[in-house]
Amino acid sequence: MIRTALLSLSLLNLVGCAIAPENLPFEIKPVPASVETAPMLGVGDRADDPAIWISDDEGQPPLILGTNKDEGLHVYNLAGEELQFLDVGAINNVDIRGRYAVASNDEVGALSWFVISRNAAEPVLHIGDTPVQSVEPYGVCLGSDDEGLIAAITYKDGLVEFWRADQNKDADISATLVDTLQLPSQLEGCAFDETQSLVFIGEEAFGLYSYAYRQADAVPEVVDSIAGGNGLVADVEGVSVYYAPDGGYIVASAQEADRFVVYDRLPPHAPRGIFSIGESPDGAIDAVTHTDGLDVVSKPLPGYPNGLLVVQDDGNPDSGVDQNFKLIDWRLVTEALELE
Repeated sequence: MIRTALLSLSLLNLVGCAIAPENLPFEIKPVPASVETAPMLGVGDRADDPAIWISDDEGQPPLILGTNKDEGLHVYNLAGEELQFLDVGAINNVDIRGRYAVASNDEVGALSWFVISRNAAEPVLHIGDTPVQSVEPYGVCLGSDDEGLIAAITYKDGLVEFWRADQNKDADISATLVDTLQLPSQLEGCAFDETQSLVFIGEEAFGLYSYAYRQADAVPEVVDSIAGGNGLVADVEGVSVYYAPDGGYIVASAQEADRFVVYDRLPPHAPRGIFSIGESPDGAIDAVTHTDGLDVVSKPLPGYPNGLLVVQDDGNPDSGVDQNFKLIDWRLVTEALELE
Protein backbone atom coordinates (compact mmCIF):
# COMPACT_ATOMS: atom_id res chain seq x y z
CA MET A 1 0.00 0.00 0.00
CA ILE A 2 1.39 3.38 -0.99
CA ARG A 3 1.39 6.06 1.70
CA THR A 4 1.86 9.77 0.99
CA ALA A 5 3.11 12.01 3.79
CA LEU A 6 2.46 15.76 3.51
CA LEU A 7 4.13 18.67 5.27
CA SER A 8 2.10 20.66 7.74
CA LEU A 9 0.99 24.15 6.76
CA SER A 10 3.33 25.74 9.30
CA LEU A 11 6.32 23.96 7.74
CA LEU A 12 5.24 24.88 4.23
CA ASN A 13 5.11 28.53 5.25
CA LEU A 14 8.80 28.45 6.19
CA VAL A 15 9.69 28.21 2.51
CA GLY A 16 8.69 31.83 1.99
CA CYS A 17 10.69 33.22 4.91
CA ALA A 18 12.95 36.14 4.13
CA ILE A 19 16.66 35.39 4.39
CA ALA A 20 18.60 37.74 6.64
CA PRO A 21 22.08 39.00 5.72
CA GLU A 22 24.79 36.52 6.65
CA ASN A 23 26.14 36.55 10.16
CA LEU A 24 27.64 33.09 10.26
CA PRO A 25 28.30 31.25 13.54
CA PHE A 26 31.40 29.62 12.05
CA GLU A 27 34.44 30.77 10.13
CA ILE A 28 34.54 29.20 6.66
CA LYS A 29 37.63 26.98 6.70
CA PRO A 30 39.33 26.15 3.39
CA VAL A 31 40.73 22.66 2.77
CA PRO A 32 42.52 21.46 -0.40
CA ALA A 33 41.75 18.47 -2.59
CA SER A 34 44.49 15.86 -2.83
CA VAL A 35 43.45 14.25 -6.12
CA GLU A 36 41.14 15.09 -9.02
CA THR A 37 39.61 12.76 -11.56
CA ALA A 38 40.18 12.86 -15.27
CA PRO A 39 37.97 15.63 -16.71
CA MET A 40 34.80 15.11 -18.72
CA LEU A 41 36.30 16.99 -21.63
CA GLY A 42 34.20 19.71 -23.20
CA VAL A 43 31.91 22.61 -22.40
CA GLY A 44 28.61 22.23 -20.57
CA ASP A 45 27.10 20.99 -17.33
CA ARG A 46 28.05 17.30 -17.41
CA ALA A 47 29.47 15.95 -14.17
CA ASP A 48 26.99 15.75 -11.32
CA ASP A 49 27.20 13.12 -8.59
CA PRO A 50 29.86 10.68 -7.29
CA ALA A 51 29.58 7.48 -5.25
CA ILE A 52 32.43 5.66 -3.52
CA TRP A 53 32.60 1.85 -3.57
CA ILE A 54 34.73 -0.11 -1.08
CA SER A 55 35.07 -3.89 -1.19
CA ASP A 56 33.94 -5.72 1.94
CA ASP A 57 36.70 -8.31 1.62
CA GLU A 58 39.50 -5.89 0.66
CA GLY A 59 40.14 -8.08 -2.36
CA GLN A 60 39.42 -5.31 -4.86
CA PRO A 61 40.64 -1.73 -5.04
CA PRO A 62 38.11 1.04 -4.28
CA LEU A 63 36.18 2.66 -7.11
CA ILE A 64 34.56 6.05 -7.64
CA LEU A 65 31.47 6.17 -9.84
CA GLY A 66 30.67 9.55 -11.36
CA THR A 67 27.59 10.53 -13.35
CA ASN A 68 27.67 12.29 -16.69
CA LYS A 69 24.19 13.71 -17.14
CA ASP A 70 24.63 13.93 -20.89
CA GLU A 71 25.97 10.43 -21.54
CA GLY A 72 26.33 7.86 -18.76
CA LEU A 73 28.52 6.63 -15.93
CA HIS A 74 32.29 7.03 -15.48
CA VAL A 75 34.35 4.77 -13.22
CA TYR A 76 37.62 5.97 -11.63
CA ASN A 77 40.30 4.66 -9.30
CA LEU A 78 41.64 6.57 -6.27
CA ALA A 79 44.33 8.13 -8.47
CA GLY A 80 41.54 9.77 -10.48
CA GLU A 81 42.24 7.69 -13.58
CA GLU A 82 39.23 6.65 -15.64
CA LEU A 83 38.86 2.87 -15.76
CA GLN A 84 35.54 2.50 -17.58
CA PHE A 85 32.66 4.37 -19.17
CA LEU A 86 29.13 2.98 -19.42
CA ASP A 87 27.03 4.57 -22.16
CA VAL A 88 23.67 4.22 -20.42
CA GLY A 89 22.13 7.62 -21.12
CA ALA A 90 21.49 10.82 -19.19
CA ILE A 91 21.94 9.83 -15.55
CA ASN A 92 21.97 12.48 -12.85
CA ASN A 93 22.64 10.90 -9.44
CA VAL A 94 24.17 7.59 -8.33
CA ASP A 95 24.49 5.74 -5.02
CA ILE A 96 25.92 2.42 -3.80
CA ARG A 97 25.16 -0.22 -1.18
CA GLY A 98 27.24 -3.38 -1.11
CA ARG A 99 27.91 -4.48 -4.68
CA TYR A 100 24.83 -2.76 -6.07
CA ALA A 101 24.55 0.76 -7.43
CA VAL A 102 21.54 2.67 -8.71
CA ALA A 103 21.28 5.81 -10.84
CA SER A 104 18.44 8.12 -11.82
CA ASN A 105 18.17 7.85 -15.61
CA ASP A 106 16.14 10.62 -17.21
CA GLU A 107 16.81 9.39 -20.74
CA VAL A 108 14.83 6.19 -20.22
CA GLY A 109 12.69 7.36 -17.28
CA ALA A 110 13.99 4.70 -14.93
CA LEU A 111 16.17 3.57 -12.09
CA SER A 112 19.28 2.13 -13.77
CA TRP A 113 20.86 -0.70 -11.76
CA PHE A 114 24.51 -1.75 -11.70
CA VAL A 115 26.60 -4.38 -9.97
CA ILE A 116 30.28 -4.23 -9.08
CA SER A 117 31.94 -7.22 -10.73
CA ARG A 118 35.26 -8.94 -10.00
CA ASN A 119 36.51 -8.28 -13.52
CA ALA A 120 39.21 -5.62 -13.41
CA ALA A 121 38.71 -4.84 -17.11
CA GLU A 122 34.97 -4.27 -16.63
CA PRO A 123 34.42 -3.55 -12.94
CA VAL A 124 30.88 -2.16 -13.24
CA LEU A 125 28.05 -3.94 -15.09
CA HIS A 126 24.69 -2.45 -16.07
CA ILE A 127 22.12 -5.10 -15.09
CA GLY A 128 18.80 -3.48 -15.92
CA ASP A 129 16.36 -0.60 -15.58
CA THR A 130 13.20 -0.15 -13.51
CA PRO A 131 10.76 2.25 -15.24
CA VAL A 132 9.41 4.86 -12.81
CA GLN A 133 5.93 6.35 -12.75
CA SER A 134 6.81 10.05 -12.66
CA VAL A 135 8.51 12.37 -15.15
CA GLU A 136 12.25 13.09 -14.95
CA PRO A 137 13.81 11.11 -12.10
CA TYR A 138 16.35 13.53 -10.68
CA GLY A 139 18.18 12.63 -7.46
CA VAL A 140 18.60 9.15 -6.03
CA CYS A 141 20.00 7.42 -2.96
CA LEU A 142 20.25 3.78 -1.95
CA GLY A 143 19.86 2.11 1.42
CA SER A 144 20.10 -1.44 2.76
CA ASP A 145 18.16 -2.60 5.82
CA ASP A 146 16.69 -5.85 7.12
CA GLU A 147 14.14 -5.80 4.29
CA GLY A 148 16.81 -5.50 1.60
CA LEU A 149 17.68 -2.66 -0.76
CA ILE A 150 15.59 0.50 -0.88
CA ALA A 151 16.02 3.38 -3.34
CA ALA A 152 14.64 6.88 -2.94
CA ILE A 153 14.12 8.98 -6.08
CA THR A 154 13.64 12.74 -5.83
CA TYR A 155 11.89 14.95 -8.39
CA LYS A 156 11.77 18.61 -9.39
CA ASP A 157 8.15 18.92 -8.23
CA GLY A 158 9.06 17.92 -4.66
CA LEU A 159 8.01 14.27 -4.94
CA VAL A 160 10.02 11.45 -3.35
CA GLU A 161 9.37 7.84 -4.36
CA PHE A 162 10.60 4.84 -2.36
CA TRP A 163 11.30 1.63 -4.30
CA ARG A 164 12.03 -1.76 -2.71
CA ALA A 165 14.39 -3.90 -4.77
CA ASP A 166 14.45 -7.65 -5.30
CA GLN A 167 17.78 -9.14 -6.35
CA ASN A 168 18.64 -12.78 -7.00
CA LYS A 169 21.79 -14.85 -7.17
CA ASP A 170 22.26 -14.07 -10.88
CA ALA A 171 22.41 -10.32 -10.07
CA ASP A 172 19.13 -9.63 -11.87
CA ILE A 173 17.14 -6.95 -10.10
CA SER A 174 13.63 -5.53 -10.06
CA ALA A 175 11.96 -2.95 -7.83
CA THR A 176 8.47 -2.06 -6.61
CA LEU A 177 7.14 1.36 -5.57
CA VAL A 178 6.20 1.13 -1.88
CA ASP A 179 5.80 4.70 -0.64
CA THR A 180 5.78 8.36 -1.62
CA LEU A 181 6.44 11.65 0.12
CA GLN A 182 5.51 15.13 -1.13
CA LEU A 183 7.69 18.12 -0.27
CA PRO A 184 7.03 21.69 -1.44
CA SER A 185 9.56 22.26 -4.22
CA GLN A 186 12.52 20.97 -6.23
CA LEU A 187 14.62 18.25 -4.60
CA GLU A 188 17.86 16.53 -5.54
CA GLY A 189 20.36 15.16 -3.05
CA CYS A 190 19.44 12.51 -0.49
CA ALA A 191 21.21 9.97 1.71
CA PHE A 192 20.05 7.03 3.80
CA ASP A 193 21.16 6.45 7.38
CA GLU A 194 19.78 2.97 7.91
CA THR A 195 21.10 2.74 11.49
CA GLN A 196 18.52 5.39 12.43
CA SER A 197 15.94 4.40 9.79
CA LEU A 198 16.29 7.91 8.39
CA VAL A 199 16.75 9.43 4.97
CA PHE A 200 18.14 12.96 4.66
CA ILE A 201 16.68 14.99 1.76
CA GLY A 202 17.78 18.32 0.32
CA GLU A 203 15.12 20.74 -0.93
CA GLU A 204 17.16 23.07 -3.11
CA ALA A 205 15.45 26.39 -2.29
CA PHE A 206 14.66 25.59 1.36
CA GLY A 207 17.03 23.32 3.24
CA LEU A 208 17.63 19.86 4.64
CA TYR A 209 15.13 17.37 6.12
CA SER A 210 15.26 14.05 7.92
CA TYR A 211 12.48 11.54 7.33
CA ALA A 212 11.82 8.29 9.21
CA TYR A 213 11.08 6.28 6.08
CA ARG A 214 10.02 3.10 7.91
CA GLN A 215 7.58 4.82 10.25
CA ALA A 216 3.92 4.71 9.15
CA ASP A 217 2.99 8.13 10.55
CA ALA A 218 6.29 9.90 9.84
CA VAL A 219 6.47 13.54 8.84
CA PRO A 220 9.62 15.28 7.56
CA GLU A 221 11.66 17.07 10.21
CA VAL A 222 13.73 20.15 9.37
CA VAL A 223 17.44 19.67 10.03
CA ASP A 224 18.34 23.16 8.79
CA SER A 225 17.03 25.79 6.39
CA ILE A 226 18.67 28.46 4.30
CA ALA A 227 16.98 30.95 6.64
CA GLY A 228 18.65 29.30 9.65
CA GLY A 229 21.87 31.32 9.50
CA ASN A 230 24.18 28.31 9.81
CA GLY A 231 25.81 28.65 6.40
CA LEU A 232 23.35 26.72 4.25
CA VAL A 233 22.25 28.54 1.09
CA ALA A 234 20.43 27.63 -2.10
CA ASP A 235 20.88 25.46 -3.94
CA VAL A 236 21.04 22.69 -1.35
CA GLU A 237 22.45 19.98 -3.62
CA GLY A 238 24.66 17.08 -2.51
CA VAL A 239 23.97 15.25 0.77
CA SER A 240 25.95 12.39 2.32
CA VAL A 241 26.51 10.71 5.70
CA TYR A 242 29.86 10.12 7.39
CA TYR A 243 29.11 7.20 9.69
CA ALA A 244 30.65 6.52 13.08
CA PRO A 245 29.11 4.15 15.64
CA ASP A 246 28.98 6.83 18.33
CA GLY A 247 28.34 9.82 16.09
CA GLY A 248 29.41 10.89 12.65
CA TYR A 249 28.28 13.71 10.42
CA ILE A 250 26.00 14.86 7.62
CA VAL A 251 27.65 16.87 4.83
CA ALA A 252 25.56 19.13 2.57
CA SER A 253 26.70 21.35 -0.29
CA ALA A 254 25.56 24.96 -0.35
CA GLN A 255 25.99 25.40 -4.08
CA GLU A 256 25.62 29.13 -4.65
CA ALA A 257 28.20 29.94 -1.94
CA ASP A 258 30.78 27.33 -3.05
CA ARG A 259 30.85 25.79 0.41
CA PHE A 260 29.77 22.82 2.56
CA VAL A 261 27.99 22.63 5.92
CA VAL A 262 28.61 19.81 8.40
CA TYR A 263 26.03 18.62 10.97
CA ASP A 264 25.98 15.95 13.64
CA ARG A 265 24.57 12.71 12.27
CA LEU A 266 22.65 12.05 15.49
CA PRO A 267 19.69 14.20 16.60
CA PRO A 268 19.32 17.09 17.05
CA HIS A 269 21.73 17.29 14.07
CA ALA A 270 23.52 20.36 15.39
CA PRO A 271 25.60 22.33 12.86
CA ARG A 272 29.32 21.81 13.41
CA GLY A 273 31.06 23.99 10.86
CA ILE A 274 31.50 25.24 7.33
CA PHE A 275 34.30 24.54 4.88
CA SER A 276 35.24 25.28 1.30
CA ILE A 277 37.63 23.41 -0.98
CA GLY A 278 40.47 25.60 -2.16
CA GLU A 279 43.36 25.23 -4.54
CA SER A 280 46.00 22.65 -3.63
CA PRO A 281 49.19 24.09 -2.05
CA ASP A 282 51.19 23.47 -5.23
CA GLY A 283 48.48 24.96 -7.46
CA ALA A 284 48.12 21.74 -9.43
CA ILE A 285 44.47 21.21 -8.42
CA ASP A 286 42.03 24.10 -8.73
CA ALA A 287 39.45 25.16 -6.15
CA VAL A 288 35.98 23.62 -6.11
CA THR A 289 33.00 25.73 -7.13
CA HIS A 290 29.24 25.28 -7.41
CA THR A 291 29.19 21.65 -6.26
CA ASP A 292 26.27 19.45 -7.26
CA GLY A 293 26.73 15.98 -5.78
CA LEU A 294 29.07 14.55 -3.17
CA ASP A 295 29.80 11.36 -1.27
CA VAL A 296 31.72 10.65 1.92
CA VAL A 297 32.85 7.41 3.57
CA SER A 298 34.44 6.80 6.97
CA LYS A 299 36.09 3.46 6.22
CA PRO A 300 39.90 3.75 5.96
CA LEU A 301 41.29 3.75 2.42
CA PRO A 302 44.85 3.88 1.06
CA GLY A 303 46.00 7.44 1.67
CA TYR A 304 42.79 8.30 3.53
CA PRO A 305 42.98 6.62 6.96
CA ASN A 306 39.97 8.53 8.37
CA GLY A 307 37.83 8.35 5.24
CA LEU A 308 37.33 10.13 1.95
CA LEU A 309 35.11 12.94 0.64
CA VAL A 310 34.47 13.21 -3.13
CA VAL A 311 32.71 16.25 -4.61
CA GLN A 312 31.70 17.41 -8.07
CA ASP A 313 33.49 20.51 -9.36
CA ASP A 314 31.56 22.79 -11.71
CA GLY A 315 34.66 24.20 -13.41
CA ASN A 316 38.12 22.89 -14.08
CA PRO A 317 39.06 25.66 -13.63
CA ASP A 318 36.41 27.66 -15.56
CA SER A 319 32.71 27.15 -14.91
CA GLY A 320 31.14 24.54 -17.18
CA VAL A 321 34.49 23.51 -18.70
CA ASP A 322 36.08 20.04 -18.30
CA GLN A 323 34.07 19.28 -15.17
CA ASN A 324 35.38 16.58 -12.84
CA PHE A 325 35.43 15.29 -9.25
CA LYS A 326 37.79 16.22 -6.43
CA LEU A 327 39.02 13.87 -3.66
CA ILE A 328 39.52 15.31 -0.17
CA ASP A 329 41.20 13.64 2.80
CA TRP A 330 38.58 13.69 5.58
CA ARG A 331 41.36 14.32 8.14
CA LEU A 332 41.69 17.84 6.72
CA VAL A 333 38.00 18.54 7.31
CA THR A 334 38.22 17.14 10.84
CA GLU A 335 41.23 19.31 11.65
CA ALA A 336 39.82 22.46 10.03
CA LEU A 337 36.46 22.24 11.84
CA GLU A 338 37.95 20.82 15.07
CA LEU A 339 35.66 17.79 14.93
CA GLU A 340 36.21 14.87 17.30
